[in-house]
Amino acid sequence: MPARTSPRKVPRQERSRLTVEAILDAAARVFERHGYAAGTTNRIAERAGVSIGSLYQYFPNKDAILVALVQRHLEEGVAVAGPVLAGLTAERPPVDVAMRRLVEAMVALHRERPALHRVLFEEAPRPPALRRRLDALEDAAVAAVSAYLRERDDVGRDPELAARMVARVVETVTHELVLRPRGVAVDAYVDEAVVLLTAYLTTNRDTGVPSVTPEA
Repeated sequence: MPARTSPRKVPRQERSRLTVEAILDAAARVFERHGYAAGTTNRIAERAGVSIGSLYQYFPNKDAILVALVQRHLEEGVAVAGPVLAGLTAERPPVDVAMRRLVEAMVALHRERPALHRVLFEEAPRPPALRRRLDALEDAAVAAVSAYLRERDDVGRDPELAARMVARVVETVTHELVLRPRGVAVDAYVDEAVVLLTAYLTTNRDTGVPSVTPEA
C-alpha cells in the first residue's frame, strides 16, 4: 500500500494553522539544507519547535509534508503568473515582450531557493490529486496564452498547440536554469529563451517564413 501523502488533520483554529505553517516553514529549511533523504520528521519537528507527536497530528509522514510544500509553492506560482497571463490578453503586447514577461516571471519565482526547488520538483511524490492540480494549472496557463496568441496576426502557429509548447518550454527552461545553471548568466539564459520562443511563434509552420509583425 502506498504511503499516505495527504494531511492527517486540517487546521481550523488560528493556533493550529500557525503550527502547520511553522512545520512547513521548518520543513522547507530542512529539505533545503539536508535534502530529501536526510530531511527527517525529527529534524523538521525540532526546527519548528514542536514535538514529534504534534507534527504527526497534522502530517502522517515527511512525504505528506513535502506534498503540502509543493501545494504551497503552486499557490505562490498562481499569484505570480496570474497577473502576467491576464496582462497578455488585456494588453496584447508584442510576442517578444510577452515571452519575456512569462520567462522572467517564472525565473523570479524559482531562483530564490534552488536547493529547495530541486527537492520539490525532483523528489516530491506525485499523488493523483497533486497531478490533477498540476494539470489544471497548466491547462489554465495554456488557455490564457492561447487566447493571447489568437489576437496576434504575427503568430504563424496553431494557437492552442503553440501555447502548450510555450508552457512546456518555459517550465523546462526555468527549471534547468534554476536547478542546473552550469555557470550560465541568468540574463543571457532568459534572452536566449525569449529569442527561441519568439522565432518559433512568429515563423509560419507551413512555409518557414517569418510572419509580418503588424507593429513594424
